[in-house]
Amino acid sequence: MPFAQADGARLFWRCDGRDDRPALLLANAIGCDHALWDPVVPALARRFRVIRYDMRGHGASDAPQSEYSMERLAKDALAVADAAGAKRFHFAGISLGGMVGMWLGANAPDRLERLILSNTSSYFGPEAWAGRMKLVREGGMAAVVDMVMGRFFSPAFMERENERYLTIRRGFLSTDPGGYTGCGAAIRDMDQRSSLAKIKAPTLVVVGKRDLATTPETGQAIANAVPGAQLVELPCAHLPPPECPDAYVDAICSFLLPAGSDSEKARYDSGLARRKEVLGAKYVESRLANRHPFTDEFQALITRYAWGEMWTRPVFDDRTRRLLVLAMLASLKSWEEFELHAHAGLARELSETDLKEMLMLVAIYAGVPVANTAFAQARRLIG
Repeated sequence: MPFAQADGARLFWRCDGRDDRPALLLANAIGCDHALWDPVVPALARRFRVIRYDMRGHGASDAPQSEYSMERLAKDALAVADAAGAKRFHFAGISLGGMVGMWLGANAPDRLERLILSNTSSYFGPEAWAGRMKLVREGGMAAVVDMVMGRFFSPAFMERENERYLTIRRGFLSTDPGGYTGCGAAIRDMDQRSSLAKIKAPTLVVVGKRDLATTPETGQAIANAVPGAQLVELPCAHLPPPECPDAYVDAICSFLLPAGSDSEKARYDSGLARRKEVLGAKYVESRLANRHPFTDEFQALITRYAWGEMWTRPVFDDRTRRLLVLAMLASLKSWEEFELHAHAGLARELSETDLKEMLMLVAIYAGVPVANTAFAQARRLIG
């Protein structure tokens, strides 16, 4: 496992995505390890080199039994970026991670491309955190878990008790109490209100409509203080990745897209690269070699909007999008396109089981005759 060294502590980190993509460093909320980001990493890794780490006192990182400062936690983040070879990076932090992001924005501007501050605050005051730290010191993580979960998540989300909620709860209970109170001291002693105006990196502030820990008004105050900052409100409480992953990915990717990406040429270039990725470079090159003046504009239109717009949207992964496309093509009896996507999907992200289960649903919702033909088409591809 990769570890970075900082002030005598080992910090666990991991990287997802291609090395040639822009670096995106993610920082967790207090009481969470890097698994907080699991619901959104697959979508983010298609566009970025995603670097996650466990803050000191959390997860697989060391937990020095002392009080930490916000400066120390921010320098830990820089140590991780250095270990990952990211001289400059986008940064997204939630809660405590957002506080680290504010420090970086004000004190390490040369390292940041763009900054995302999610569900966070620039100041709390000592009283609330001093009381929580006392409870943890006396009773461990179990003494505060129910209170914290009630602030992490909306009641409706908690009632589902799905695996994302249970993962965060289990991770919280396994956090080292000394590491938790060490980070709690950094929050207790923090006051970054006067430094927000120093942040020059383009900044997005994310708030949760149902967030009781850092209310939308708290986020609005940060956005007002950071020059040029944008604000977006999501339908969640304190932790967007587990509660509203699709909306969070959409907000992140919309903000981090490179300038000029909406130009016609940029959309065409992006679409052509995506088309080759989805259908195979050999097939696409053969189509381009057989181009005809009569259809050139139509093919360019498809490349810009089907591939450069729809197939590059951030929310659906390729498996989900491919299954939806195949179901629609079967329902429309577009057998040439169905065969093209089924063949490409089986060569990439789809299993035979995926294809079969999708066609079983097609039989119910689009009709048995359609599914019968689609099964026959698929059967020839499977062999």
